[in-house]
Amino acid sequence: MITIEIPGKPIAKKRPRFARIGKFVQTYSDQETEEGRFLWELRQQWKQAPMEIPLSLVFAFILPIPKSTSRKKADLMARGIIFPDKKPDLDNFIKFSLDCMSGYVWRDDSQIIKIEAHKIYGQEPKTTISIFPV
Repeated sequence: MITIEIPGKPIAKKRPRFARIGKFVQTYSDQETEEGRFLWELRQQWKQAPMEIPLSLVFAFILPIPKSTSRKKADLMARGIIFPDKKPDLDNFIKFSLDCMSGYVWRDDSQIIKIEAHKIYGQEPKTTISIFPV
């Protein structure tokens, strides 16, 4: 098993943006800086060549407890009794991480045969990815 931790608030994949230039429409990504931060953290922990084998992944997206939350509710969030049920969606967190890691940790997304994921509240926001070679 290999574990990678990306500190900071988990990042969700956003939809592409469109811009009209004369008669043409161009698409662009406004997440380049977020991808760069994720990749920088990833490269600090992953120094090997991309894996070529089937993989199973477990994601833990630890979100910050909102500042406006009461102490009682914040305690319940920190203990895992209250879960984040608001946006961003879990699949958008997964998609962003998979897109960033593809080509660095594994050759292609098609190698992934199983994914488990959850989002919880915590004192220290981060994304934890556990990689299991199959």
